Amino acid sequence: MAQVITRTRKYFTLIKEALRGEEKVYTEGSINRALVLLAVPMILEMTMESMFALVDAYFVGHLGKGAISVVGLTESVLAIIYAVAVGISTATTAIVARRIGEKNPEGASIAAMQSIYLAFGFSIIVSIAGIIYAADILRLMGAGEEMVAYGHGFTRIALGSNLVIMMLFLINGIFRGAGEASIAMRSLWLANILNIILCPICIYGFGPVPAMGIEGAAIATTIGRGAGVAYQCFHLFGGNKVIRIRWEHVRPHWETVRKLASIATGGTMQFLISSASWIFLTRIISHFGVDALDGYTFAIRTIVFAILPAWGLANAAATLVGQNLGANEPERAAVSVKKAAIMNMAFLGSVSVCFIVLAPWIIGFFSTDPAVQANGVEGLRIVSVGYLFYAFGMVMIQAFNGAGDTRTPTIINLLGFWVFQIPLAYLLAIVLDWGPAGVYWAIVMAESAMAVAGVILFRKGRWKKIKV
Repeated sequence: MAQVITRTRKYFTLIKEALRGEEKVYTEGSINRALVLLAVPMILEMTMESMFALVDAYFVGHLGKGAISVVGLTESVLAIIYAVAVGISTATTAIVARRIGEKNPEGASIAAMQSIYLAFGFSIIVSIAGIIYAADILRLMGAGEEMVAYGHGFTRIALGSNLVIMMLFLINGIFRGAGEASIAMRSLWLANILNIILCPICIYGFGPVPAMGIEGAAIATTIGRGAGVAYQCFHLFGGNKVIRIRWEHVRPHWETVRKLASIATGGTMQFLISSASWIFLTRIISHFGVDALDGYTFAIRTIVFAILPAWGLANAAATLVGQNLGANEPERAAVSVKKAAIMNMAFLGSVSVCFIVLAPWIIGFFSTDPAVQANGVEGLRIVSVGYLFYAFGMVMIQAFNGAGDTRTPTIINLLGFWVFQIPLAYLLAIVLDWGPAGVYWAIVMAESAMAVAGVILFRKGRWKKIKV
C-alpha cells in the first residue's frame, strides 16, 4: 500500500511539473518521463481546441436551425484553412525540434519567423477573398438566398479573421517543437475561457453590449483566439524561453521558407485526404436513412473525442523524434516512438473495453430514439475493436511528421483511405448488403492496415536519414 501511495505521488508530481512547463532537455534521461512531460500539456491543448466548436454550437444552437446551418457551411470552408494551418504547423514543429536537438536555438528562431511569414501570406489572401465574397461562398456551398442574407456576416467575420486561427495553430506548433508544450496549452486555456464568457454576451447581448446574433459568435471566437495569439507572441517575442524571436531573425531566409513549404504540403495533404474521406463515408451511411446517419454521427464524435488524448501522446513522440534526430540520437528517437506506441495501446485498449461494455449508456446520453441508439451502439462497438491498431498508427504517422517526412504518411493516407477504405465500405455496406456495419468494419480494416504499413515503413528506418 505504501508503494502505491508513493508511486501515485510521483505521478502527480510529474503531472504538476508538466503543467508548470519548466525548461527541460528531452534528448537525454528517461524517455518515459520525457513523454509524460510533453504529452500532458499536449493532451490538454488538443482538448481545449475541440472546445471552440462545442461552445459555439451550444450557444448558436439556441438561435435556430438556420444559424447552425450557416456555422456548418462556414466550418466546411474553414476546414481548408485548418488543413493549411496543420500543414505549416507540422513542418514548423519538425524543423524547430530538429534545430533545438542540434543545440541551435538561433536556427529554431529563424525557422519560426519564416513560418509566420508563410502563414501570414496565405491568410491575407483568404481574408481578402472572405471579406469580399462571403455571400458567394455561402451560395457555392448550397445555401439559399434567405440563409445567405442571414449568415453572410458570420462568414465574412470568420473568414476575414482567419489569421488568428492560422497563428494559434502555427505558434503552438513552434512551442511544441521547442518542447514548450505548456505555453501552447495555456494559450488555448485563455482563448477558450474568453470564448465561453463572450459567446453568450455577444450573441444575446448584456448591459451596454447589444445582441449581435450569429455574428456575435464569430466576434467572440475571434477575440478569444486573438487573446491566445497575443499570449503566444508575448512569450515568442519577449519571453526568456528556449526559443525567442529577435530583430536579427526577422530577415527573410528563402531556403528555410522553401523547406517549410515542401514539408507543409505533405502535412496539408494528409489532413485534406483524411477529412475528405469521412465525407464519402457519411454519404454511404446516409443511404440507410436518418436513423443510421444520426447513430453514425454520435458514434464517430464519441470516438474522435476519446482519441484526442492519444493524439497528444503521438504529438509528444513527434517532438522527441525531431529533437533526438537533431541531437544525432536516431536510436533514442526510435525507442521514444516504440514507448509512445505502447503507452497509446494501453490507453486506447482500456477505452475500447469501456466503449464496448458501456456503448448503450454512452449513445443513450445523446439520443433516446431506439433506432438511433441501435445504430450508434453498433458503430461504437465495431470501430472500438480497432483501437489497438489506431494507437500504433497515429504514433507512427506523427513520428514520420516529426522527422520531416510528411510524404510517407501522405501516401499511406491516400492508399489507405481512398484506394482501400472507401471502396471497401461501399462493397460491404451496399453491394454485399451489410448495411451500416459494412462501413464500420471498413474503418476498422483500413485503419488497421494503415497502422501495419506504418510500422513496417518505420522499421525500415528511412525517416532517420531525412534532412530538414
